[in-house]
Amino acid sequence: MVGRAYAIFDTAIGRCGIVWSNSGVVGVQLPEAREIDTRRRIFQVHPDARERRLCENAELAIEGIAALLQGSDPDFSEVSLDAGDVPPFNRRVYEFVCTIPRGETRTYHEIAKVLGASGAAHSVAQAIAKNPYMLIVPCHRVLEAGNYADRLSPYGGVISKRRLLALDGAHPVASKTLFEVLLPVAPPRPST
Repeated sequence: MVGRAYAIFDTAIGRCGIVWSNSGVVGVQLPEAREIDTRRRIFQVHPDARERRLCENAELAIEGIAALLQGSDPDFSEVSLDAGDVPPFNRRVYEFVCTIPRGETRTYHEIAKVLGASGAAHSVAQAIAKNPYMLIVPCHRVLEAGNYADRLSPYGGVISKRRLLALDGAHPVASKTLFEVLLPVAPPRPST
C-alpha cells in the first residue's frame, strides 16, 4: 500500500473511521452526526487517504474500539501506531495515557508532573487535544483540574468525554453549571 488508507466501521455509538499507513494506525475518527461528516473530517485531516480493505492491524484496532464502546476493556497493546507526524513530547504524553487503568482518570497537571515537566500542564492539554488515536490512546481519561469532563479532542465527533468515561466506568465531577461559571465574573449587587 502506498500512502494512507481509511475505512468506516460500525460501533455502538455510530459509524467511526480509522486511517492507517504501512507503519500503523494514523488516526481514529469518532462518529459525527452524519457519516458524510465523518468522512469529511477524515479528508480534512488526511486528504491523501483512500478507502481500502482493512489490514490486520486496522482490524485489531477496530475490534478494540468497538469493544470499548460497548463497555469492555480491550487490549490495544498489539495495535501499531504510526507516530511519524507526532511531536516527541506528545508521544511521551500518549505513552503515559495508555498506562491509565480503565475507570481511572488523571489531570493534565498530574501527567506533566509524572513526565518531569511539572509546569507543562498546558502542553499536556495541547497534546491531549491533538490526540489522533482516539480511544486507542484513551485521552478521555485525562481531565482538567477539578476533574471536569467537558472537553474532547477535535477528532471526537459528537460523543462527549463524559459518555466515554461512563463507558469506561469512571465518574468525573459534574460539569460546571451556568451559575458556577457566571458567579465569579458577575458584578457585585448594589446594596439596598
